Amino acid sequence: MQHPENSEEYKGLTVNEGVVSPPTVNPYAVFRRKRKKLEVEDYVSGILAGDISILGQAVTLVESSLNSDQAIAQKVIERCLPYSGKSVRLGITGVPGAGKSTFIESLGTKLCEAGKRLAVLAIDPSSERSKGSILGDKTRMTELSMAKNAFIRPSPSAGSLGGVARKTRETIVLCEAAGYNTIFVETVGVGQSETAAHSMVDFFLLLQVTGTGDELQGIKRGIMEMADGIAINKCDGQNINKAQVAKTQFRNALALFPPTESGWKPDVTTCSAVEGTGIMDVWKMVEDYIVFIKRNGYFDRQRTRQAKYWMYETINSHLLNSFYQNEQMEHLISEAERKVLNNELSSFIAANQLLEEYYKML
Repeated sequence: MQHPENSEEYKGLTVNEGVVSPPTVNPYAVFRRKRKKLEVEDYVSGILAGDISILGQAVTLVESSLNSDQAIAQKVIERCLPYSGKSVRLGITGVPGAGKSTFIESLGTKLCEAGKRLAVLAIDPSSERSKGSILGDKTRMTELSMAKNAFIRPSPSAGSLGGVARKTRETIVLCEAAGYNTIFVETVGVGQSETAAHSMVDFFLLLQVTGTGDELQGIKRGIMEMADGIAINKCDGQNINKAQVAKTQFRNALALFPPTESGWKPDVTTCSAVEGTGIMDVWKMVEDYIVFIKRNGYFDRQRTRQAKYWMYETINSHLLNSFYQNEQMEHLISEAERKVLNNELSSFIAANQLLEEYYKML
């Protein structure tokens, strides 16, 4: 555009051309398209095709607390159920610091190299204050996370007792439908308490560590009775002799327990997840156990009993959610809580009154 000020009659006055206004939107910006909302058929076909991205989305859907997500998740699980049940499920527990994550990476890497398709369901403890979780297991398993045939899914415990997430059982079904023939379930580190992980796996491995003080501290009847095998980790360096002594002590302790229902005699072995020694001996013990219980029929009986157990657990979970998410109960619960805090009502009477009101609404 020519300005009249630049004409001859205005000598000495010059007006330059204006600067083109820059675009309001950065031309170099990369915009991601909004992720398409998947339908049940999309989830099922993606899972059966082994699509890791869709499998991860399906697990997120299962873990969601929204009623709309749960309705879709249950349909997906129902469609995937006929394709599940063909994996070896290994539960791994032990005191914090026993090296569970390192052990899983060491064993998992070897299994992947052998052609196994491995899904690792790692449970991280949730904070009682913030309700958040670090979910750092995938970061710690750097080598295994890069394996093409491995799927690692950290999940928050979200207040669930027993060291596993509430939805771990359903996640196992999805992973099996996606073609993963080996499932690892890592607990938060239960130590001396009982765990729900035992009710969803075929082989329950107790990972122990020695050289930390009282060698007999790990011999606790509750967790020992559930273990199908014990592996003493960190058997390396100056710790080898101590690990061998602990191995003898644990074997002697197991000999005092009554026979297991499966007829299997739990054994104790040593390994070093860092050096990779003895790792495949642990897996050999798992394979021998699976062959043993399939031969005597215990494998099928255990899977059936586990299905029954989780049916009742699901009922309990739904009843609990139905009670606390009932809009009519919210005011009554707040009022009862106020009376209990002010010592106007005992905890037991308040609970009974709330339940009575809830039953009237049904």
